[in-house]
Amino acid sequence: MGRSSDVPALRRGLAILRVLAGRAGPVSAGVIARDLDLPRSTTYHLLAELVAAGFVIHLPEERRYGLGMAAFELGSAYLRHDPLERLAGPLLRRLVDQVGCTAHLGVLHGGESLYLIKERPSQPQTLVTDVGVRLPAQLTASGRAMLARLPAAHVRALLPSSERFVQRTDRGPRNLPELRRLLATERRRGWAVEDGFVTAGFASVACAVFDHGARPIAAISVTFRHFCDTPRDEPCNQTWPELADQVGQAATELTTRISGRTV
Repeated sequence: MGRSSDVPALRRGLAILRVLAGRAGPVSAGVIARDLDLPRSTTYHLLAELVAAGFVIHLPEERRYGLGMAAFELGSAYLRHDPLERLAGPLLRRLVDQVGCTAHLGVLHGGESLYLIKERPSQPQTLVTDVGVRLPAQLTASGRAMLARLPAAHVRALLPSSERFVQRTDRGPRNLPELRRLLATERRRGWAVEDGFVTAGFASVACAVFDHGARPIAAISVTFRHFCDTPRDEPCNQTWPELADQVGQAATELTTRISGRTV
């Protein structure tokens, strides 16, 4: 067993890796020391250990440090283990048992929603949303649950032009201003709703899942039959708060399981 005095050093070393991971490129030891409020001598000592272990590389000509190959290998191993899907699977199965609707785990893939998991009730209904399927993020509840928690500039970068605002039915945002208004409403409410945006006669409710930096990393959604008979330019006026509460509980539990936070 390691000494208890090793624990603070380990935490500081991990904090350095997070600083490097959050930067667009290599940074100096001085920047790291400032960001973490560490003495320079301590920072250099920790960096030397991380370099020796392969988690950090030193660029002597630039006097900067960046992530090393060992950090890349850890990230690759993380993806191979499918931790998000493994942790979410039991939560989605429990959610399906509670609400009797099809549940999904989705992530953003550029300007699209990509579905990683689909759990169905004992009497499922045919849906276009399936594992591996990609749909326009602005149309899906899961996509907008994540978009609503991103900076405005990030949303604009994902959907830079009107050509990206494709339609599947006659409903859903058709341009960036419409999307922004919808996202503002859903951000205040705490969950996203789509009613007939993807498939006529079906609606979805979704809540975001957050990583350790309070960034939206995924979304949990449920889909069910519902016919909206209002005109396209008018909301369907149903947001299903009771259902959203159950979806939100599952999303919050997954956030906790991946050591994420919401604020």
